[in-house]
Amino acid sequence: MLKVSWIAGCLVILAAVAIGCSSAPTNQSESQTLSSTLSTVAVSPAAGSLFPTALEDTVKFKQEDGSEAFSLKPKEDGAKLVDGTETELVRLTVQVNKVKIKNADDEVLGYIVTDETKWKLENPEQSQELFLLRRQADGDYKLESGTDEPIYRIKQREYGYELESPDQQSLYKVKLKDGKLSLRDAGDRTVLSTRDDLQPLAMTAFGFDVMSLEQQAAIAYAIHLVGE
Repeated sequence: MLKVSWIAGCLVILAAVAIGCSSAPTNQSESQTLSSTLSTVAVSPAAGSLFPTALEDTVKFKQEDGSEAFSLKPKEDGAKLVDGTETELVRLTVQVNKVKIKNADDEVLGYIVTDETKWKLENPEQSQELFLLRRQADGDYKLESGTDEPIYRIKQREYGYELESPDQQSLYKVKLKDGKLSLRDAGDRTVLSTRDDLQPLAMTAFGFDVMSLEQQAAIAYAIHLVGE
């Protein structure tokens, strides 16, 4: 009786293998589709990650005079921020639905936690919420403190985004024109710009003056991974 059961099990396995082989790509188009899918999986920030995209190339940020301010560089497990002299400022490691923020001394500075509609900046112990960036029903975004106090409103515009204070004072604008993405102050002067691939919404994070550069870079990176 045991022998019969064993033979039956083998037949089931052989049938499954046969079905799998028959469903393999039979033409060049299907092979290319499979190759493309595998390539997409290969560049995913982390296995099982909620982030649908990745930072595939270095993003160089320049100041108004054209000098390099800093760069965001992709790594196997995330990204790192370096200054104009290639000195490492912060490391960003992707962990499924969050980004760990560490300085050059390997000290944890905090976390960005997201569920694709909001981004939370938490302290190193993840016991306190410091800031919350939330997508609104009308398509705009709102940055609040950990105690729910409004800090900025990010409004969609034809040219990109406008960053306003709670009393509707214009603080910054993010504009995309002729392949150049720029963060401009209230006087329309360029603060930062890049011609590299970066989500326009991610650039608004560098106008969050209530945050450190490390925190700005981390939330910008997390925004870019989620996409718009």
